[in-house]
Amino acid sequence: MLLDNDVREQLSQYLQLMENDILIKISVADDSASAQMSELVRELAGLSAKIHVEEAALPRVPSFSINKTNQDTGITFAGIPLGHEFTSLVLALLQTSGYPPKIDASLVDQIKNIKGTFNFETYVSLTCHNCPEVVQALNIMSLLNPNITHTMVDGAIFKEEVEAKNILAVPFVYLNGQPFSSGRMELEEILSKLDIKPELADLAAKEPYDVLVIGGGPAGTSAAIYAARKGLRTGLLAEKLGGQINDTFGIENFISIKYTEGPTLAANIEEHLRSYDIDVIKLQKVKTLKKAELIEIELESGVSLRSKTVIIATGARWRNINVPGEAEFKAKGVAYCPHCDGPLFKGKDVAVIGGGNSGVEAAIDLAGLASHVTLLQASDKLTADEILQNRIYSKKNITVITNAKTTEIFGSEKVQGLTYLDCLQNEQKKLDVDGIFIQIGLLPNTEWLKGTLGLNAFGEIIVDKYGATNIPGVFAAGDCTDSPYKQIIISMGAGANAALSVSDYLIRN
Repeated sequence: MLLDNDVREQLSQYLQLMENDILIKISVADDSASAQMSELVRELAGLSAKIHVEEAALPRVPSFSINKTNQDTGITFAGIPLGHEFTSLVLALLQTSGYPPKIDASLVDQIKNIKGTFNFETYVSLTCHNCPEVVQALNIMSLLNPNITHTMVDGAIFKEEVEAKNILAVPFVYLNGQPFSSGRMELEEILSKLDIKPELADLAAKEPYDVLVIGGGPAGTSAAIYAARKGLRTGLLAEKLGGQINDTFGIENFISIKYTEGPTLAANIEEHLRSYDIDVIKLQKVKTLKKAELIEIELESGVSLRSKTVIIATGARWRNINVPGEAEFKAKGVAYCPHCDGPLFKGKDVAVIGGGNSGVEAAIDLAGLASHVTLLQASDKLTADEILQNRIYSKKNITVITNAKTTEIFGSEKVQGLTYLDCLQNEQKKLDVDGIFIQIGLLPNTEWLKGTLGLNAFGEIIVDKYGATNIPGVFAAGDCTDSPYKQIIISMGAGANAALSVSDYLIRN
């Protein structure tokens, strides 16, 4: 059996939620991947009498499509959707049977009204924790609109396609045969990229909030929930919910939960957030903050929102090394997530830039896939925890080079290597690699606040023990502040602290 007993039992319970019969069309050959796919489909059919199977000729072999009994949905899996894509498979089965997708009615209407023909293909790796959100969003679009189709393509099975298209980062989406997007995207972002955007008139007409939270990560969502629980009229403004934890793989230091993964935690946070009366505004980017009688937040769309108080929780992002070639080769060999993109470099030589915990952890993970890993650290020693340093030096296919400052990334259509300055010998050296993973820490998302709020030399917002900034009524929390430690649990606590401080501020003022 392809599925173990625990997974089979769990899947059997999910499939009891199916509302109508569905038809799986499968296209296989004599290869091992086809054999595994056939076994998976047989097991699915054996778990529910509502699942029927027939052989068909599909564009890719092996692949299978999930359809209504009287209508093709356009949902196809070219690969075996286990690993992180197992949830995508389960949802496709349920939703095709009639189980409604959990999205806003306004989004359903937008998708149904899309005109034209849209054939999406998403290249994934089964270890990618960012891929399922894109796969599931495009599957929903295929279900709701007959002019839309979507195929998930496992890059490990269809290696020739991946190499021919120079795909070196996942998820990577093609639309009608042309590159469409790379990286994690929510459903609303996909619609926005198709130029299907939410109406802004409703935003402009909103009454002033008691508190407006800017940021949808752990600090921002925690602040919004605590504010709503205090009975405050609360708005949360975010480009996307979840923040940086969407790009976090294993989480083992979130107290009370021994192990979880970033996207799982982000989904749980969003579910908790939406159980309160909080006005969640997504896909809007803040331009300026001005303090008058009320605090006015101007968005890049031109719309302005007003609030009595504001909590800034815009978090941080991966820091770039800012050398020639980094931007040009992003998603063409330059990567930031070893868990997502590591499988694309199986059997190849890669480099990791950064000797802290994230860099050393990335090198250790990649050593299980890559032929050889070279870690470059600009200073004279690694700064990672001792236990991680012991592990990296025990790996035979990892080379650690200290006093190495990366100066350029080079290649033609994709990365071919980098150059670095040997700081001891003051000599430029060349390293030929197929992929480069950059892990040098975080940069706060505060550029829009320069000249407005008090920032330190690192661009972090300076706050006191209440989370207050130098502007009355403006508070901040999380990784965008000068808090010395950047941890999920600390950000959540800081968000709660800021919300309680806002409540006290409004009582006094």
